Amino acid sequence: MFIYALMIFMMIASWIVSAIFKNRFNRYTATPLDGGMSGREIAERMLHDHQIRDVRIISAEGQLTDHYNPIDRTVNLSREVYYGNSVAAAAVAAHEVGHAVQHAQAYSWLQFRSKMVPALSATSKYIPWLLMGGVFTLHIFPQLLMLGVALFALTTVFTFVTLPVEFDASRRALVWLDRNNITTSRQHSMAKDALHWAAMTYVIAALSSLATLMYYVVLLLTRRD
Repeated sequence: MFIYALMIFMMIASWIVSAIFKNRFNRYTATPLDGGMSGREIAERMLHDHQIRDVRIISAEGQLTDHYNPIDRTVNLSREVYYGNSVAAAAVAAHEVGHAVQHAQAYSWLQFRSKMVPALSATSKYIPWLLMGGVFTLHIFPQLLMLGVALFALTTVFTFVTLPVEFDASRRALVWLDRNNITTSRQHSMAKDALHWAAMTYVIAALSSLATLMYYVVLLLTRRD
């Protein structure tokens, strides 16, 4: 019963954190940056300050689609961040460039996460089928669920490895924004709050993945009952 209660709790927590993050993001998107710099301009300046010349800044479609791609070395900013001159745009743009800085400086956790990506890309599409099939054939062929659990454990590890990468990128972003007077004291608190709740979505995702992994492990351990 505990594991079921835990999974329900994580679903509720995930919904709450996601709602708070979206609320904060929308609020800070409506708060203009005093300096008037757009997200693209902030990203360009931060890259320049870190002497990174081989990273391009691209406008990406969709909302909250911002990310750094280490393969083609691009900082992809959603349109409201790329063109926006809000506190949220500044925080997000600096955060994504923070990942580019991690890449340039060979940040160990980012390197570790990047090495896990090929294996996850090759196996992720099979995991749901292995888990589903493993549950139905648990008492006659438990090895199928064991394989699914082993692969799912890899994705869970990935979600936890992601945490220091995200927290460090936010730390770099906030330090740079403050050091270069991009944000006022009040706006800096807003940027910090926005990045905090963005990070919390990753924390909840990691804990939810762990709870799901525990559920399948319990199924395996109790299969003889």
